[in-house]
Amino acid sequence: MSTIWQEFSKGLWKEVPPFRFVLGLCPTLAVTGKVSSALGLGCGVIFVLMVSNTLISIFKQYIPGKIRVPVFIVIIASAVTIVELMMEAYFYTLYEVLGIWIPLIVVNCLILGRAEAFARKNPVRLAVADGAGMGLGFTISLVVLATFREVIGSGTWFGLSVLPPSYIGFDLVQNPPGAFICLGLLLALINLISAKTESKRQEC
Repeated sequence: MSTIWQEFSKGLWKEVPPFRFVLGLCPTLAVTGKVSSALGLGCGVIFVLMVSNTLISIFKQYIPGKIRVPVFIVIIASAVTIVELMMEAYFYTLYEVLGIWIPLIVVNCLILGRAEAFARKNPVRLAVADGAGMGLGFTISLVVLATFREVIGSGTWFGLSVLPPSYIGFDLVQNPPGAFICLGLLLALINLISAKTESKRQEC
């Protein structure tokens, strides 16, 4: 298995951000009431992660250690500004729905964490793979949680009805307490699957 694939694939399961490191929970809980908003924010995070990881890896030798965090934040903020302007120009409805959560990508601890822990220490190709994998894993996590909440909460998926018209919905999962409950259930499921997988691996 190539090193690039290893760095990319770790973000899809082994180190998937919201469920393994419990990072980026504020947007995870806030935007997952609908699949469309979850996917939109996830795509924005993928872009920001890849751009910031790439630039930080390229210029790491020119960034003084004492001011590296402010420099990282400037780079991340620049990428977030691009995302915000693009959404406002081409996906205005999504831009209105996501609101403050777009600029708040800047302070998402996942992005700054990858810059500090990985991008500044590794070559560009690995930094890009890490950003893509972590971003995709984060997006998949948002979409899975949003699917659970939207289908059970309102009987729709991407705004389209997927349950019988008689289904009245379950408002709890659309509210903040329901978001915590759904996240906890998914965390428990992932830990259970991981434990069983590890047990089978040890038996072999």
